[in-house]
Amino acid sequence: MAEKGYGALIGDGLWSNNQALVAMLGLCPLLAVTTTATNGLGMGLATTTVLVLANATISLIRHLVRPEVRLPVFVLVIASFVTAVELTMQAQFYELYLVLGLFIPLIVTNCAIIGRAEAFASKARLDRAIVDGLAMGIGFTLVLMVLGGMREFLGQGTLFYQAHLLLGAGAEGFGLDLGDNFQGALLAILPPGAFIGLGMMIALKNLIDQRIERLRQWRRQRSAKRSAPQASSAGEVAAPARG
Repeated sequence: MAEKGYGALIGDGLWSNNQALVAMLGLCPLLAVTTTATNGLGMGLATTTVLVLANATISLIRHLVRPEVRLPVFVLVIASFVTAVELTMQAQFYELYLVLGLFIPLIVTNCAIIGRAEAFASKARLDRAIVDGLAMGIGFTLVLMVLGGMREFLGQGTLFYQAHLLLGAGAEGFGLDLGDNFQGALLAILPPGAFIGLGMMIALKNLIDQRIERLRQWRRQRSAKRSAPQASSAGEVAAPARG
């Protein structure tokens, strides 16, 4: 079986096999921290960092780890990088770290990370493992950010509120604010709003996939109809020649 190219790996991570919308892994942090776009982006970047580093390390040691102990070793590798990311966030993004709280250490238990380690990184070369980790991480981050932005805008009338917690003091004026008079939907920032928002995103993706598949079928049918008259004409020309 031929290996997928880099383009196919990126397409899988961003869309076809998106870990949040298709595999539905890592839903605990996805639903819990996406109250704002900034929180979603911060959590997504932390997860992506761990995913890339863990994939790269596991790919490098894949021939050294016995199958019987591979899962404990994978968890140990992931936990090591999560600890490093957590300490970095405490040092550089302390206020954001306080907001995300317990969910940074819980990246260790994120099924998306251990799943990619087991299903892909443990069987792939270093370069492919890194591309897969980066694509899967970016796809997961985009879902976190979009869901967080949607809930934040509908519930609070803001977008990228407190972006300076992640992007620094230069982002103080960055973002959108509809003002104090905005009457938001309380449901959007409550836990049920996270489930409803994620369900809408999954439904939208499925709808887009269906439309794309119908378009492909229509194009194949049109191509077949165009080639049919050409084939019949060639047969008619060949018949007198045989006669």
